[in-house]
Amino acid sequence: MKCKICDNTAEPIFIAKILNKYDVTYFKCSDCSFIQTENPYWLDESYSSAITQLDIGLTNRNFELAKKTSLIINSFFNKKANFIDFAGGYGMLVRLMRDNGYHFFRQDKYCENIFAKHFDVTDTNIKNFELATAFEVFEHLSNPLQEIDEILNYSDSILFSTVLQPTENVTSENWWYVSPEIGQHIALYHYDTLKKIAEIKGIHLYTDGKYLHLLTKKKINATLFKLICHNKIAKWLSFIFGNKNDSLVQQDYEFLKNKIK
Repeated sequence: MKCKICDNTAEPIFIAKILNKYDVTYFKCSDCSFIQTENPYWLDESYSSAITQLDIGLTNRNFELAKKTSLIINSFFNKKANFIDFAGGYGMLVRLMRDNGYHFFRQDKYCENIFAKHFDVTDTNIKNFELATAFEVFEHLSNPLQEIDEILNYSDSILFSTVLQPTENVTSENWWYVSPEIGQHIALYHYDTLKKIAEIKGIHLYTDGKYLHLLTKKKINATLFKLICHNKIAKWLSFIFGNKNDSLVQQDYEFLKNKIK
């Protein structure tokens, strides 16, 4: 196969049983180390529910990412600007960020908006955002470069999470993130993959080397970004500096009350 990132040769590396019934081949690029599946014909079945029942870490992940996102915005971006959570699922992160005083909006074509109703991208005329977040999204992309362009249409900075390949010899047996039982993780990234994407898009890459990453036109302090991404340091920074923004809870309540009237 041709690599969907750099168009070099991708060789088969293992076969996994998707949804416990389809034998699917995974291919790894010889240049940028991107791992992709064969044509993902099973996705309609995989997305019978937009949020998989195995995603039991969703709530805690959103709380932790809200904390780190706040620190990253305060350190590198205009905190008074508008922000968008791309493929924002139930809207939990948007609600948490608005609770913390950040003007966040949700975008998601496939999932019901439960927690951030009326704060969807379809509810606003805003077209350009200071920062786009895309947490646990990249591994779901069928055509990564084109879909990353869709996010970049909203903002020239993308803060995203995806677990990077831990070893050179990844298989579905030695890496949980492959998650063949759900069949939604069809794009698996290496540090070299992210570097290649940044090169192709002509932007900078900042990463903690494991999970949290930033693609942006901005030049920022890479060491500070990495420190903020560290769980214990993020917790300490949040405790020391706290959140000095005025929450949007009351403002949003009045807005929604008037909308209902």
